[in-house]
Amino acid sequence: MPVTGFRARDGADATAPGRASEALVLLCSVGAAVATVAQPFALGRTLDLLLRDGDGGAAGRWLALSAALLLGELLLDSLTSLFTGRCNAVWTASLRSRAFDGLLRAVPDRARSFTPGDVGTRLTLNAADAGGAPAARAALAASMVTPLGALAALAVVDVWVAACVLAGLPALALVLRTFARDTGASVAAYQSAQSQIASRLLEALEGAATITAAGTGARERARVLEPLTQLAALGRHMWALHGRALGRSGVLVPLLVLAATAVGGLRLAAGALSVGELLAVCRYAQLTAGVGGAASLLGAVVRGREARNRTLALTGVPALVHGTRRLLPAGPGELELRGVRVVRDGRQVLRADGVRVPGGATAAVVGRSGAGKSVLAAVAGRLTDPDEGQVLLDGVPLDRLTREALRTEVAYAFERPAPAEGTIAEVVASGPREVSPEQVREACRAAGADGFVRRLPSGYDTPLSAAPLSGGEHQRLGLARAFAHAGRLLIMDDATSSLDTATEHEVDRALRHSVRPGTRLVVAHRPSVAARADLVIWLEDGGVRAVAPHHELWGTADYRAVFGAAAPDASTARRAEPEEARP
Repeated sequence: MPVTGFRARDGADATAPGRASEALVLLCSVGAAVATVAQPFALGRTLDLLLRDGDGGAAGRWLALSAALLLGELLLDSLTSLFTGRCNAVWTASLRSRAFDGLLRAVPDRARSFTPGDVGTRLTLNAADAGGAPAARAALAASMVTPLGALAALAVVDVWVAACVLAGLPALALVLRTFARDTGASVAAYQSAQSQIASRLLEALEGAATITAAGTGARERARVLEPLTQLAALGRHMWALHGRALGRSGVLVPLLVLAATAVGGLRLAAGALSVGELLAVCRYAQLTAGVGGAASLLGAVVRGREARNRTLALTGVPALVHGTRRLLPAGPGELELRGVRVVRDGRQVLRADGVRVPGGATAAVVGRSGAGKSVLAAVAGRLTDPDEGQVLLDGVPLDRLTREALRTEVAYAFERPAPAEGTIAEVVASGPREVSPEQVREACRAAGADGFVRRLPSGYDTPLSAAPLSGGEHQRLGLARAFAHAGRLLIMDDATSSLDTATEHEVDRALRHSVRPGTRLVVAHRPSVAARADLVIWLEDGGVRAVAPHHELWGTADYRAVFGAAAPDASTARRAEPEEARP
């Protein structure tokens, strides 16, 4: 996520550059407002001097001052536009960085409550709206300087005209207050509808092949665009609110100016005002009543406030808190689950107590769909914490390890590796360890990826985005990255699902002989994988039914049913044995 000239690591560091830009916007806006307020007085003074005694010298100086004020206002307005653009860019980058960092630090299964489309909307549209709010807020504050300054100047010129204008200001304030209140609720609903459309659209794109095959394109289009009706209604409502506010202020402002002009005319007839002062009075009345023009800025502030809340909601996802301990060097990688219990939405999805995987052993995690296999894999490597109990690696609870110690010694390989930028060599090498080019190639050979990588136009220097890879080849690169960074515990969560049986067997052989020795936890769906493991953790309905070698469990009908297998015969039992055990 790009950040304009700084790293947004926390709230204070992230907002400091934005505060400076916002202050510059405020300073220039206030300066322009002061010049605007001073101009009527200077023009009125010039006119009085010319009409009264024809003093061209004094009038010329006041006229020069008026011209200087006009040029100053133009210059300050230009600087305001420049600093507003910078302020918007810095704040938008800051908010996006903070939200994205918060999302990456979050516990993965807690972050799933935000769909990809919703996250995309929050980091793009909402972040941009929120990034424009500080400059709008500064401009709104400065816009109050003009009417307040004009009212003060008006009181100096003639208190009676000032009193006339002041009497009408509460009505304008009520218009703005009503606009801000009603707009806030509409904006929140509008942004939520945008997220719904984005989420449904992304789901449709991911399932495009299924939609085409099923011939349900029209129905899917209707589903994706269903919130569009609500979005259009909310948009019309917001424009109606905006138009109503401008319309009401558009009626009140001329009435106030007309009343001020009438009172000023009476004061001129009574000899209390000069012609130049009447000119100043009329202009100040217009500027004072111009408070109604703040509706647009107020709308931007309200939209930005709601958008900021939505964007920074991503930082509120619970994150893992790491400890201060490190593992002793050269530990065997013994994994133990004590009294572990995980609950999701009020339902227990995993319970495991007294489960122990000896250091250096390979344990296969098997069970029907929904039995808790991926939950156990996530808990074992601390992608999430159990609601009860502890997970220990070489006798140290995982939640007491530093982030560096945890991620250096616990590696993962998944069914769908995350996309990444860079060359294939850089993608495989990226991780907590320093990996040499030769180690990258060794890891790719172990994962069965070296052959197709070498056939690419630039070999290992081919950008991943330009490499025409299949799903299985992507998965092998994910395995290569895990092998390159393997510590004392390697967890493979369905990481060979896209591989054929022969390739999977080659990967397993390489894992035993060509990858750094350590403990392996493998989520398995094939009996051959379970058969090659040292022991099997058999899950059923979120609980651990048994921990034993595959050949001991194979005689149990319920265990065979996990793999869809019938009663064993001689050939079935032979196929289920590890190759190393065959004569």
